[in-house]
Amino acid sequence: MRGVHKQESGHRATPAGSVRRPPRRAPLDEAQLLDTQRAFDSVAADYDGPRGNNELIQRMRTTLWDVVHSEVQPGARLLDLGCGTGIDALEFARRGFRVVATDWSPLMVERTRARAAGAAMQSRVTVAHLGVQQLDRLDGEFDGIYSNFGPLNCAPDLAAVAAECARLLRPGGSLVFSVMGRICPWELGHYALRGRFRRAGVRAARGATAVGMNHHTIWTCYYLPREFYRAFAGHFSLAGYRALSLFMPPPYLVDCYRRRRRWYERLGRLDDRLGALPLLRDMGDHFLIVMRRR
Repeated sequence: MRGVHKQESGHRATPAGSVRRPPRRAPLDEAQLLDTQRAFDSVAADYDGPRGNNELIQRMRTTLWDVVHSEVQPGARLLDLGCGTGIDALEFARRGFRVVATDWSPLMVERTRARAAGAAMQSRVTVAHLGVQQLDRLDGEFDGIYSNFGPLNCAPDLAAVAAECARLLRPGGSLVFSVMGRICPWELGHYALRGRFRRAGVRAARGATAVGMNHHTIWTCYYLPREFYRAFAGHFSLAGYRALSLFMPPPYLVDCYRRRRRWYERLGRLDDRLGALPLLRDMGDHFLIVMRRR
């Protein structure tokens, strides 16, 4: 399950595998979690198309791949939180990692399982239907945990996720997360110029806000990097973070990108060069944050 962009309690899933407290947010309830699950189920069949894997998404995707590869050595064991259709999990399997891929959407899980079977990667990719709110059901030790394109924006309790990541990750292991940010200049401008001021300000909401997808609702929380890190600070040190799609348009504006591809690629180079600078790194469609287990 990727962000826009809980199962009932039971047995653990066992696949072949003085800090300032974060501000309290209204937790997502069971109905909202099921809304989000249904939304991603509804797009699972075509999520490898433009909705879930266009050129702008792929550009951000490869950034996370390279960062994970620099943090964790091939042969290590990775946990994928919100695997979607398994594109990331299969890429890491090809690079020599062993991956446990999890998602809250059962249809996304089936897509990942089918992708692993089609690539004859079942020995390297284990798939489990598990939401980020259910990590207490997971056993084993991992060398790295990653999450791409905002599944953690849909987590009902980030502090609980942080505690479970600390339990599952070996000391010194890395978290690499791509998270939807609170300040996206492209989005502000795009909607404000069209007079859609309420939509332009949706990321400013505190707590979960309803975001539509395919006639369903995804309940989403947006974060500044420092807000997000607070939930993890008790267990993890901050290695760094950078903006993703700050100068480049966000993925849902891919048609705009395609009309002036060469010009936007120049802007993309600014993302690469400037996206980790102070102030700029706090903006963008997503931010990529790296933390290490103490």
